[in-house]
Amino acid sequence: MNLAASPLAEAAPAKVNLALHVTGRRDDGYHIIESLAVFTRFGDRLQAFAAEEDGLAVSGRYAAGAPADARNLIVMARDALRKAAGSRNAFPVAIALEKNLPVASGIGGGSSDAAAALRLLSRIWDLDIDAAELARIALSLGADVPMCLAAQPLVARGIGENVELLPAIPSLGLVLVNPGVPVSTPQVFSALRKRDNEPLPPLPARIDFHSLRNWLEATRNDLEAPAREIQPAVADALRALKRADAGFARMSGSGATCFGLYETGNVAKRAAAAIRARHPDWFVAATRTTTAEAAP
Repeated sequence: MNLAASPLAEAAPAKVNLALHVTGRRDDGYHIIESLAVFTRFGDRLQAFAAEEDGLAVSGRYAAGAPADARNLIVMARDALRKAAGSRNAFPVAIALEKNLPVASGIGGGSSDAAAALRLLSRIWDLDIDAAELARIALSLGADVPMCLAAQPLVARGIGENVELLPAIPSLGLVLVNPGVPVSTPQVFSALRKRDNEPLPPLPARIDFHSLRNWLEATRNDLEAPAREIQPAVADALRALKRADAGFARMSGSGATCFGLYETGNVAKRAAAAIRARHPDWFVAATRTTTAEAAP
């Protein structure tokens, strides 16, 4: 029993789909994808400590959009891990979520929170659980949770559960922009006109800012067009990034968050400040992606 006097903490980074190709659809309705995803230094944050009874408290800029009850994926993750571990090995815990990422925004906020909860509770409960079992639990919580469990540069295939880690991708400067509008993922997928698109092209042999940007020019986010039709503000976010001299700009996931790629972190910070000055009500964050070495 890990009864540390101070809470244990875990980062729940934003997930950014640099490219997302929809290549098919299964008989059960799940879409088959190929996606190059990275994770950022900026995100939500979880803390947990032993308590007399389970609890979840939510704070932060976007707390109002995150329920503190059984609807929250953190609670589902806690209960699923406890069921797998056995209640005798999983004492009650109080969890605090600092919600810094917009809800329903295409950057994996809830899925990353759930993955962080699995990592954090595995530590606080001192569980002897292998990676395959943890990944199985993650998939039971949602198609994005296995990749968020890895939280490092990767290509995800299938419905998102087949993860290929990419240790050679360097840290990248990014600006994340959300115009303050939620977008329904099921609605975006329903609006897709074509579901049997080409897969991702092979990655360059040597990956740096320039080779990756050039590779991205030959890729797509197949969800961007339907998301823009449903929520035209996505186009406003992309225009703002291009006006701020992004080396490359695209929507992440099912939107509405968009990202701009910048050659250095300092250039990204200046771009974010310029966008924030023009759009003070938007979510705007300058950050860097984490490398495989910095993964949890």
